[in-house]
Amino acid sequence: MNAIRDQFEEASRVLTSFMNGDGPAKTAEAVDLIVASIRAGGKVLSCGNGGSMCDAIHFAEEMTGRFRNDRKPLPALAIADPGHLTCVANDYGFEEVFSRSVQALGRSGDILLAISTSGNSVNVIRAAEAARKQQIKIVGLTGGDGGKLAALCDVEIRAPKSNYADRAQEIHIKVIHALILGIEAQVG
Repeated sequence: MNAIRDQFEEASRVLTSFMNGDGPAKTAEAVDLIVASIRAGGKVLSCGNGGSMCDAIHFAEEMTGRFRNDRKPLPALAIADPGHLTCVANDYGFEEVFSRSVQALGRSGDILLAISTSGNSVNVIRAAEAARKQQIKIVGLTGGDGGKLAALCDVEIRAPKSNYADRAQEIHIKVIHALILGIEAQVG
């Protein structure tokens, strides 16, 4: 029982640290960037690995579907098609699975939501590099020291350092929900 309680207390400490830092302000900055893109006819592409891919999908489905209230669908697409991922991984290498979609689907003025708990996922970094070349703004959800991804982001939202990646993922899902609420308030 104590081990379970300890998990919740640790999660609470990490969230408190995020709240006391620049996390809320960075999240609001990201909302403004995404809203400006949508108003100009842009869309959000999202990517990540493992649990971060699940978060990328979660973001896109709540944008195109709904979050808490009915509203018009908002333009978002997770780079998560299994056929695409396995084709590109086989033909070009796993490092290119997201960048190829950014090159194919991204347009100047779009947003890339790049999610990496370490900030060092090579395929996410390559997607961000491809986005930069196409004048696509990058919102990064990172953790730890932000890794290499941090330097590529227009807005980086960093989860506080923790011993485990799942703490960053817990912050990321809260950020995703806050992003959607903020976006909906302005363009939903």
